[in-house]
Amino acid sequence: MYTHIIVGAGILGASTAYHLSKQGATVLLIDRKESGRATDAAAGIICPWMTQRRNKAWYRLANNGAHYYDTLIEELEALGETATGYRKVGTIALHESSKIEKMNTIAENRFPEAPGIGRIERLDASQVKSLFPLIDTVEDALFVSGGARVDGRALRGALERAAIHYGATVIDADAELLIETGQVKGISIDGQPHYAKHVILTAGVWINELLRPLKLELDIRTEKGQILHLDLEEMKTKHWPVIMGQRGLYLVSTEDGRLALGSTHEKQLDYNLQPTVKGMHALLTRALPVAPRLEETNIYEMRVGLRPYTSNSLPVIASLDAHPNVFIANGLGASGLTIGPYLGRELAELALNQPLEIPLSDYVPTYHN
Repeated sequence: MYTHIIVGAGILGASTAYHLSKQGATVLLIDRKESGRATDAAAGIICPWMTQRRNKAWYRLANNGAHYYDTLIEELEALGETATGYRKVGTIALHESSKIEKMNTIAENRFPEAPGIGRIERLDASQVKSLFPLIDTVEDALFVSGGARVDGRALRGALERAAIHYGATVIDADAELLIETGQVKGISIDGQPHYAKHVILTAGVWINELLRPLKLELDIRTEKGQILHLDLEEMKTKHWPVIMGQRGLYLVSTEDGRLALGSTHEKQLDYNLQPTVKGMHALLTRALPVAPRLEETNIYEMRVGLRPYTSNSLPVIASLDAHPNVFIANGLGASGLTIGPYLGRELAELALNQPLEIPLSDYVPTYHN
């Protein structure tokens, strides 16, 4: 018997598995390798400090999550996991001067509780271009040195391997809850039972498929995000900062000479993963006025991911009232790679009945009748 079975091995599930196994739990991590997993598509911007979003409960998670990366990456590197996809390159916000003024004030006001912000600096066009050579149009810019990027696929893989190092078992399979005498006893794979004291569901937009036998439907909606990846060939993009522009534009370079351009935010009623001309047009319409030379680059791929959102856009974490040995966390939305590793640690603490840093009362799930 396992102490904990986790269903869903995106960034949240992999982090939970790592933190549980590191503390001696006997962990089984299961994932059916669903196409459209948000972790695999996301560009990974770690910089919550300039946002004008006012929800304090969300900001607590995002700020704690951004700061937690220093600890997490150090732990993973100590295990030999150096290919985490994480790099602190700084973030540049490009906007009109009035908005940059507001963002500068917000960042400075947040600095006392968020030293990870690092240096806050206004930049002119020549300074932006020296840091990110493809940018040609700048009205005003704000640089935050503590901003970072992370490759979700790489980090998820590092967390999973680290969990295995501490004794976790990982299976690629389709699982369903194992219910005996009205209680959740584990999970079933192709009719084969796997028993556990605790079951943790971190299955993103697919979580309600698992909850259906319990006659529960979590308040989760699906958002489709399309992210265009361009091939910059021989350009040295490794240390380019993240660009956050107008109308939700972002540009995130990679370690291997590519550039992620995102993202769309499309409400979905199904799991449609088809990239669209409309989506590509929307992304290029935002990017080309700022970086017109992107017009000459080659398309490498269009990634499509499905983000889980709650109605109030706030993540949830809890045990089930009628089944206190079953835990859920979900609804990270577009902040999955900022919040996910940290929330995975908190979920592990919850499943071990240990104190948490966050007040659970701020992240209570709601269910549809």
